[in-house]
Amino acid sequence: MNGKCCIYRPLLLFAFVLGLPAFAAPDARAQRHPVPKEHPRLLGSRERLHKLAAERPDAYKRVVGVAREAEADDHAKMISMALVCAIEGDRDLGQRAVRMAAKYFNGPIKRGHVPFGSDLARCAIVYDLCHEYWTASEREKFHEYVNKTVDANVRSETHVFHNAWYGYKHWGYGLAAYATYYENPRAPEILRSLEEDYRRRAAPALELAGDGGGWAEGYYINYWLYEWLFFCEVARLCEGVDYYAMAPHFFNNRAVASMFEAYPGIGIYNSRRSVPMGDGGGRVFGGDRDKTLSVRRILVNRLRDDAAHQAVHAFNETTPRSSVGVYAYKDFLWRDTSVQKADLNNFKLSHISPGPGYIYARSSWDEDATYFFFKCGDRFTAHQHLDVGNFVIYRHAELIGDGGHYDAFGSGHDVNYHLRTIAHNTILVHDPGETWPGIRAGTVTANDGGQHHNWPHHNGAVADPADWQKGRSLYDIADILAFEDRGSYLYLAADCTGAYSAKKLDSFIRQIVFIRPGTFVIFDRVAVKNASFKKTCLLQAAKPPARVGGRLAVTNAKGRLFIQSLLPESPLVEVISGKDLYKCDGKIYPPARDTGPAPEARIEISPPKQSAIDYFLNVLTATDTDTAAPDAATLLVRDAGVTVSLPGAQVIFSAGLPGGSITILGLQNRLTDRIQTARPD
Repeated sequence: MNGKCCIYRPLLLFAFVLGLPAFAAPDARAQRHPVPKEHPRLLGSRERLHKLAAERPDAYKRVVGVAREAEADDHAKMISMALVCAIEGDRDLGQRAVRMAAKYFNGPIKRGHVPFGSDLARCAIVYDLCHEYWTASEREKFHEYVNKTVDANVRSETHVFHNAWYGYKHWGYGLAAYATYYENPRAPEILRSLEEDYRRRAAPALELAGDGGGWAEGYYINYWLYEWLFFCEVARLCEGVDYYAMAPHFFNNRAVASMFEAYPGIGIYNSRRSVPMGDGGGRVFGGDRDKTLSVRRILVNRLRDDAAHQAVHAFNETTPRSSVGVYAYKDFLWRDTSVQKADLNNFKLSHISPGPGYIYARSSWDEDATYFFFKCGDRFTAHQHLDVGNFVIYRHAELIGDGGHYDAFGSGHDVNYHLRTIAHNTILVHDPGETWPGIRAGTVTANDGGQHHNWPHHNGAVADPADWQKGRSLYDIADILAFEDRGSYLYLAADCTGAYSAKKLDSFIRQIVFIRPGTFVIFDRVAVKNASFKKTCLLQAAKPPARVGGRLAVTNAKGRLFIQSLLPESPLVEVISGKDLYKCDGKIYPPARDTGPAPEARIEISPPKQSAIDYFLNVLTATDTDTAAPDAATLLVRDAGVTVSLPGAQVIFSAGLPGGSITILGLQNRLTDRIQTARPD
């Protein structure tokens, strides 16, 4: 498991087994106070809202425009109308907002994997901020709607490693219960049950799969975390409950990790795109980008005296307005310009999240920086892919990315290509006799030669940390062995062995040296059970590569990536594109829909003949398109190890355990075989 060489991990997991709190945090109950009896209260008192309107006049003016004039979705419209009603005492807006809420509380009770939590939440905000404009009958109907929805979904969305526990379900319960606290007799009970489940199951999950601020479910964090933090802020304002303190290793690092998850460059509608991780979107513009910005703002406001969060604030202020105009209320509620800004240029250039096994790095904080993301983590959720050892490289645009399309959960394309190893930047080991169990709800017919997982049920996930412990041998599959950042370079080593079937693979160790600003030296050691099993190193190219300056190169927009394959000797290099791109095991699995710009070619690098142990060494150089050729890399193989020489740098990978040395700018440092960084706090 990631970081298990660090002494804290076994102790943490031991606490999970015993059901004890696995974190040193102040008891959230110590700062509790009674829920205010007057309305409004969810977002603070009327006086607090008046004060925000005076302090943030531009954002408030835009909220008024949405409330009174703009066309908007129900969520944005109802929240904006409720805010203006509460601040200005506007009866007409209040009554209109109640009428909009009526179609929900008079409608059918929703069950299962649908975002009924958002329905509850928006109605709760109208209930609280426009309280005087509800009739007694309407209030009773809302109470009944809340209670019936809770009762109908006792067994739905119970997996705390999934987004739906937080964003589909519990934030709505929480807002509705606080809004109706003294009028709905069941409201206190609903809140007690929510808090108990969070303390017992969800907070430990955030600490386990979210240690360091990343989240094992991947891109889905950009969809749900904002809703959960909205509830956390409501709980803090209404009752003084500190949900953040119950999962400090996640929440104290989430804003920093989120900043590192953003690709360099400001894009469409002044928004930033997040790196792809597992299922989800991001390739095209969507409201998830504003949610992600709001999350960072909320956490920065909480930790405003922390230097790292002051750097995040400086980053946030480069995109000062929500990119969707009707989301002005998010700027009004969460953009606090009184936070001190740090100098982002002096901030660290990499971050590690041990829980999900993520490493992020940049060449600088400039908008044209080279960006790198690496993944080597354990299994927790359905939305993860079979992609241990995967990495992404970006300069001006994606150069090496994630392949395939998330066209549907469990589709033929999804389970035979998109989530499989073949669509990622890692290693295939082809055992002709290997078969795969059912993945998700789909039918698996392709042998891609990739990673294996014995999915326990259709979504392949665990319910909570205790469940994870019971099946640990199935889920504990990957280790980040080493991570260090010396400024001029970053080094990592990872053991990816456990992600593959033990019937075909003995060992797969990946070492990467990122020499700033844009050179990546990637060394893989792969040992198999049967020397006849073909090994393939994969690169998912944003555009079909071409020869530039005598080297294979991927060019996309203003960015270019040169590829120099030094091992194996005389490698077989095949480029697959066009209609054959989605071919796996002789059959094509095309996506049912296009989810946006995706890699258009797959580069496969294999040894000319098979053996029990093979080494892959690739030097990738990310540059601008005006670079005609990369710095040439040379290779020297000796008994003591493998030496890669570049102008101004020399990297030696030792022959034994992961390790070696690097000489750069005349200074020599050792490449270690263990984690060399303190855990992020």
